[in-house]
Amino acid sequence: MQSGISKTGFGTLPDGRQASLYTLVNRNGVQARITDYGGIIVSLLAPDRDGKLGDIALGFDDVTPYTGESHYLGALIGRYGNRIARGRFVLDGQTVQLSVNNGDNHLHGGPNGFHKVLWRVAPFESAASRGLTLGYRSVDGEEGYPGNLDVIAVYELTDANELFVRFSATTDKATPVNLTQHTYFNLAGAGDILGHRLQIAASAITPVDAGLIPTGALAPVAGTPFDFRSPQPIGARIGDDDQQLRYGLGYDHNFALDAGHGPAVRVVEPVSGRVLELYTEEPGVQFYSGNFLDGTLGGKGRSFGLRSGFCIEPQHFPDAPNQPQFANTILRPGETYSTVSKFKFSVE
Repeated sequence: MQSGISKTGFGTLPDGRQASLYTLVNRNGVQARITDYGGIIVSLLAPDRDGKLGDIALGFDDVTPYTGESHYLGALIGRYGNRIARGRFVLDGQTVQLSVNNGDNHLHGGPNGFHKVLWRVAPFESAASRGLTLGYRSVDGEEGYPGNLDVIAVYELTDANELFVRFSATTDKATPVNLTQHTYFNLAGAGDILGHRLQIAASAITPVDAGLIPTGALAPVAGTPFDFRSPQPIGARIGDDDQQLRYGLGYDHNFALDAGHGPAVRVVEPVSGRVLELYTEEPGVQFYSGNFLDGTLGGKGRSFGLRSGFCIEPQHFPDAPNQPQFANTILRPGETYSTVSKFKFSVE
């Protein structure tokens, strides 16, 4: 396929609006397909060591499954990625109550967060890249959040086989903001992800309680199944007798990234030779090993069974509005939220 941008229909939403699918292709044939519904990455085609393109992202064939329980496949996440305990926090002396959609807690912006909205889209091209600028206004009170939040999300696919994800936002009232991207990757294109070799530049995690809310501590990874400072197969220790793994039913934890790291995450799929690196300005990354996939969802000719995809979600720490020792996530009027992450595809 020739490099550039194309647009096709992607189905009808429950309210009758039409969703669109945009295809970005670089000069090497690397391809990202993104829908304006939820800002969702539907597919990513990347070459293996023999140059054969394969789809390394879990996704559906049209928009309809994304409007139901879709496990956030490929989606933009906001206003707040990850969990806020009981959906409640105190901001400037006032208690704010958000929607609750994960047991007693608020998860990924609520049941109708940014993954369930139709974004405005403006395509763009340059000499060495092509991309999409997505915009959305989250109104005051949406999912319980204070203030009107104007959000811009930019996807840019370069000829160096990099996919940049840039977020910016402004508000007219103080509000928590923690935006991320929730693609499920499988660098083999099929099967499970347990043989992928994972490296994370993190000496600590934020351990969680039974509700997957951080305790507020930092726990060293040394001597635990969470030590990915050198490359380890995802499945090597996932079944270890470890309380944190039991809480998450596997890996579903925020890794506190070390200062001065290169790539925050590097993943190698040894059979295909595909390599994925994540670079980010964020202080943390949620590594999730697809523990709740059970085969009931599927698309593009395959079912999504247990651990058939993994997520590496760059983020500020979960529950930070209730944990003053964590980096601030409150955006105030006159400030601009801004963060950049890059997913780089290569082979070895």
